[in-house]
Amino acid sequence: MDKKFPKQIPVFPLSGVIYFPKTNLPLNIFEERYLELVNDCFRSNKLMGMVQSKKENSSVYKVGCLGKISDYQETSDGRVLINLTGITRFEITKEISNQKKYREFEVDYKKFHKDVLDSEKISLVYDNFKFMEKIKKFFEKNGLMINWKEFEKLDEAQKINTLSMIAPISNEEKQKLLETISLGEKTNTLLNIIEFYSYENSSDNETIQ
Repeated sequence: MDKKFPKQIPVFPLSGVIYFPKTNLPLNIFEERYLELVNDCFRSNKLMGMVQSKKENSSVYKVGCLGKISDYQETSDGRVLINLTGITRFEITKEISNQKKYREFEVDYKKFHKDVLDSEKISLVYDNFKFMEKIKKFFEKNGLMINWKEFEKLDEAQKINTLSMIAPISNEEKQKLLETISLGEKTNTLLNIIEFYSYENSSDNETIQ
C-alpha cells in the first residue's frame, strides 16, 4: 500500500466534515489557499487528504481520509467545484514545512490497509441486531430522508461509511467511527451510538410525561 499512495500529501483541514473511504464528498472551493491546493492536486495525481480540524488553534485530528478528485469544474466567479471520491484513511505522522499557502503532511496508511480490499462481510452483525431496522427508525426520527432502495445497491463498506458520514451524531462520534479500524467494529460502534441516542430520547419523553 505504501508504494501505491504518496507518503506526503496536501491536506484540507475542515471543521465538521468527516469523510470516509468509498464515499463521495462535493466541495465548493473559494479560499485562495485551497484553490491553490486543489489546482496543484488536479495537475498532478489528483490525490488530496481531508482531515477534521480541532476547535482550538490550528491543530487537526490524527486520522483523515485520502480522496481522488473525480470531478472538477471552474465557475465564472472564480470558485472551483470538485467531487472527492474516498480511497483510504491515513494516520498523520508529521507536518511538512513548506512555502505553499496550504498545509502538507507526512502520512501512513498501514493501519487502514483493509480500506482498499474487498468489502468485509458483516451480514452477521445485521442479522443479530436488526441493524438496518434501527438505523431507519433513527434517521426517520431525526427527519432525514434517504432513498433506501438506492442505498441497498451499495456494498457493505459503502453502506456503513455512508451512514457514519451522514448520521445526525456529533463530530467527535463521527471521528471515532473514522478511526475504528475494522468494518465490523465500526458497525458495532455506530449501532451503540444510535442506541444511546434512542435511549436518551426515550428517557427524555418519559421524563416529560
